[in-house]
Amino acid sequence: MPPKRAASGKAKRKLEESPDPETESSFGTESDAEAEAAEQPKAKGRASKKAKVDPKGAGKAKGKAKATAPTKKEGDGGEGGTSELAPNGQPTNKVVPVHVSFPPREECRVRIATWNICGLAAAQKKGFKYYVDAEDPDVLILTETKVNNEPVDPALSSRFPHRYWAIADKKTYSGTAILSKIKPISVNTTLPGHPDPAAVKGRIVTLEFASCWLVGTYVVNAGTGLKTLDAKKEWNKHFTAYIRSLDRQKPVIWAGDLNVAPTEKDLAHPKPNWNKTPGYTEAETSAFARILDPSLPPPDSEPTSEANEGASSFVDVWRKTHPDLRHYTYFGYRFQCRSKGIGWRLDMFVVSERLEDRVKMCEIRSEIYGASDHCPVTLELEGAL
Repeated sequence: MPPKRAASGKAKRKLEESPDPETESSFGTESDAEAEAAEQPKAKGRASKKAKVDPKGAGKAKGKAKATAPTKKEGDGGEGGTSELAPNGQPTNKVVPVHVSFPPREECRVRIATWNICGLAAAQKKGFKYYVDAEDPDVLILTETKVNNEPVDPALSSRFPHRYWAIADKKTYSGTAILSKIKPISVNTTLPGHPDPAAVKGRIVTLEFASCWLVGTYVVNAGTGLKTLDAKKEWNKHFTAYIRSLDRQKPVIWAGDLNVAPTEKDLAHPKPNWNKTPGYTEAETSAFARILDPSLPPPDSEPTSEANEGASSFVDVWRKTHPDLRHYTYFGYRFQCRSKGIGWRLDMFVVSERLEDRVKMCEIRSEIYGASDHCPVTLELEGAL
């Protein structure tokens, strides 16, 4: 990673947290206090439908998670172990709580979680296990694993007997995995039709189950200065055709780090980032919108795709169930973004519209922060996969 350069005044306030070329995990624009006050909704004293970080282990929300954060001595910088909320209503802890619990999964439901861990080895040193033990998902999608070989981890293999890793050619780069208690019918780690298979490696895992497809992705990043936006467009073109083809066979659950903030509600400061910052450009947001709604016209430069003819709609589940919340899944490590509530919603679940009625819960695990600069997202589906 290149050394950081000092910035001051207006230049510092407008400094963009562009994606690092190695990790691809930094987003957002640091803004001044006036912008923060104008663009961030004020919390109403509690986080909606979220776990509460409670350093004393005393506060337990009805039906919600209970968390006990590490103390300052354990490395939270004096802020990680508080129950304070950021201006947007999410917790401000900077380390993963040591003790955390979630409501148990109801019978006849499947729990699926997705998490950008920003490197498996690093996350395992910073609380990865606390979350996995507490969530105990039936299926865990991991993105940005950065592994070079399939990990030999007795804890993971005992919990998830079926493990599928997509590994990039470039060492400690990208990486996607799906770990499952349920055996799939088939597994695929390619993106059919994409002209550069090497660019796809490490970015997609598709599992087929009896009632649906599960697609985990670490979507291509548009890059610092949008230098890889063309690569992102290429990915979007072929992925749209792919997910449409799967959906024609059976419903699809698509999850992971999708590297796009779909609407202005999905990032703290939309105006200064529009068409300047990766993840929030016309090309990226419109491509995502066309997956949700196949009736939307393609860009002028593209002909109408046969893949969209007669295609079904998809649903951005968390946004559909939380239409007005400005809660995020990614908070950069710089500029105190976590404590200020300056983030992006990049990690999500998207499902075929005909699966929507089976989705009984979808939440951002906002208090699970510090093992990575992303928070996990979890979904519960009624019935079997």
